[in-house]
Amino acid sequence: MISEGRHRRPKQRRLRRRTEISREDSMGCLPEELILAILVRVPVKYLLQFKCVSKNWFNLISSPEFVKTHLDFSANDYTRHMSLLQYNALSTEIKYCYVTCLFHEPVIEALDLYCPMKNTPQSVQISGSVNGLVCLSDGFGRLVLWNPSIRKFKNVFGFLPTKMGSAWFKSGFGYDEVHDDYKVVGIFSNMVKAYFEAVIYSLKRDSCTTLEDFKPGVTYCGDAKFVHRKLHWITYRRRGWGISCIDLVEEKWGKLELPSCKEEQELKLGVLQGDLSFLSSNDERNHSDVWVMKEYGVKASWTKLYTIRYPENYKLVTPLFTYSKGKILLAFKSSLAIYDPKNDSITYPTVTNVELTDSITHATYNIDVTSYYSIVEAEICIESLVCPDLPNKY
Repeated sequence: MISEGRHRRPKQRRLRRRTEISREDSMGCLPEELILAILVRVPVKYLLQFKCVSKNWFNLISSPEFVKTHLDFSANDYTRHMSLLQYNALSTEIKYCYVTCLFHEPVIEALDLYCPMKNTPQSVQISGSVNGLVCLSDGFGRLVLWNPSIRKFKNVFGFLPTKMGSAWFKSGFGYDEVHDDYKVVGIFSNMVKAYFEAVIYSLKRDSCTTLEDFKPGVTYCGDAKFVHRKLHWITYRRRGWGISCIDLVEEKWGKLELPSCKEEQELKLGVLQGDLSFLSSNDERNHSDVWVMKEYGVKASWTKLYTIRYPENYKLVTPLFTYSKGKILLAFKSSLAIYDPKNDSITYPTVTNVELTDSITHATYNIDVTSYYSIVEAEICIESLVCPDLPNKY
């Protein structure tokens, strides 16, 4: 019995020593490189909880180096790509679902997001998403930068030029990787005063400046697309269609040429696998051609990939995302759709938990979105820890 007691005591002492390891020293149990390799694979919602493990973990997860490494990993992990959805032109409601679910599951539930512009009297527009940050605007001067993954946002003040008073504007959102700065470009017009102006907001400087080389007289169509450090708009002049762009590093305007398309066609920009793309529709709107610029800035590199034939007369679609084997996620005016170039087919994932409000009766309906022509906007957003502004949290 004595020998058995002596045999048991060392085990009890070892167990007590293990439990007495302080939380501050918990990172010492594994090499920091291994912990880093594990944490970059963890979704954002769990990383926010892991910040409470210890001071060391908080500092690691909050460090700019970790935020960048986690972002790079998320950009290549399609399970961390969200599709932000709006189903009513007059609503401030924004929902989301994961892109991989849209490609692999026949029925997907749209999840709610608390929009920081929820109380605005105007409708909310998604002006772009870069590195997990989303730019929201109301079309009349109010601007918010928002990361829905970490639930933080920043109100941008002074974006509306003082000479405008009140004005209509278009905005585009992108990232200046040279200066590590997020920038918003606004194109303002006051038709009453016949006054036009372009402004750029820098998050790093938290200030706006006027773009001096902006030339009015061009109609900017559709949403801006961020590719190759530049924001791009489809533009229309008397001579026809074109693409205007602004370099966010140099803050200078430029132009890109389109391939030879019929002038009566309608065009819409997109980004597919990192390349600038556009869809062009014929007059009957029963099909669209998908074009991609294989070598940026070279007109001859425009390549027509597919012709998407619609089963009925749809409004021109927006190319959102390219998944494995070339499948393309599209946003119709009426619904999300997936085009498969291998068999030239279109399928429609069913998105549930969508509440729609009739603008006349104000009645609310919870219905299957594929049977109701309602989608207004859709935007791809990556999960990230990038913070627009530390003090703002809701």
